[in-house]
Amino acid sequence: MVFAAGLSNYSASLFHLFNHGFFKAGLFLSAGSIIHAVGDEQDMRKYGALIKSLPFTYSVMLIASLSLMGFPFLTGFYSKDAILELAYAKYSIDGTFAHWLGTISALFTAFYSFRLIYLTFITDNNGSQNVFKHAHESPWQMSLPLGFLALGSIFVGYLFRDAILGLGTPFFGNSIFILPSNSDSMIDAEFIDTLYKWIPVIFSMTGALLAFILYHTMGHLLVQLKLSKIGPAAPQTIYIFLSNKWNFNQVYNNLIGRPIFNMGHEITYKTLDRGYIEILGPLGVSKGVSELTKQASSLQSGWIYNYAFTIFASATIIILLISPNTTDGIFGSLNSYGADLLTGLIAFIMLL
Repeated sequence: MVFAAGLSNYSASLFHLFNHGFFKAGLFLSAGSIIHAVGDEQDMRKYGALIKSLPFTYSVMLIASLSLMGFPFLTGFYSKDAILELAYAKYSIDGTFAHWLGTISALFTAFYSFRLIYLTFITDNNGSQNVFKHAHESPWQMSLPLGFLALGSIFVGYLFRDAILGLGTPFFGNSIFILPSNSDSMIDAEFIDTLYKWIPVIFSMTGALLAFILYHTMGHLLVQLKLSKIGPAAPQTIYIFLSNKWNFNQVYNNLIGRPIFNMGHEITYKTLDRGYIEILGPLGVSKGVSELTKQASSLQSGWIYNYAFTIFASATIIILLISPNTTDGIFGSLNSYGADLLTGLIAFIMLL
């Protein structure tokens, strides 16, 4: 989908997204059916020989896998190969590079798809005998959607190809705009050499056949490769490197994940959240009020002469502040009634 969007052919991108939904959903739901059948075991290396117990799920997964790898005349074939042909029809260095990159990816897609099929359904059982004996097809509530997705993985690409990708089709109308300089590749893709149309199919078939041969007749070589001690343990190092998914998780965690986490902990959490926000926010206010009340309560000494002095001093200050004389009193502009009211209020508060 992203491949086609990069080629500025958005109708092909949406078509592949549409097709992809059927066979990829079929694969995921089939995987769920298998996991349900084998008692929630998710390690594929502990499967095997499930074709006898799960024939319907096997059929759906096989159809979805063939469609994923672009097997001729299945749904994935009509969009996946069209995208590769569009890349080649650019007739440029980057277009040819993208075409071969996608073609090689098709080989690996077919390889891991049939590796999945072989290790899950065809090879000898490698799991618990008790689990294998109780393996069963999913109930109809799970099997019915699988059937619909299998039908979509077979027919949808054929039924909608001309409507979405056909030359001059009004399917998207004006909802998608493609620059005229990028619209010619769809026409050119229809007339490229037949050999280049067959190359992705040949690569896909090669990947599927290679997976079957490697795991069916040459499995011992994989074990020897893993345990090899030749040279500086190079085969073993390569095997571990690939088993660790190219160490991508370690690189991501060490270079991206952990630094961002530390920054969030030290800056946003400790400095901002637990720091300035708490000081200026609820914690700071509550501590300030608590400290103020402690200082105010310390004025309550319990000695009458302290209270008498406080009242006398407060009354003297109040009288000076609200003197009616406009030249002497700060509140001299108040009328007599207002001055008396303010005096009484302040004296009452001080008395309390």
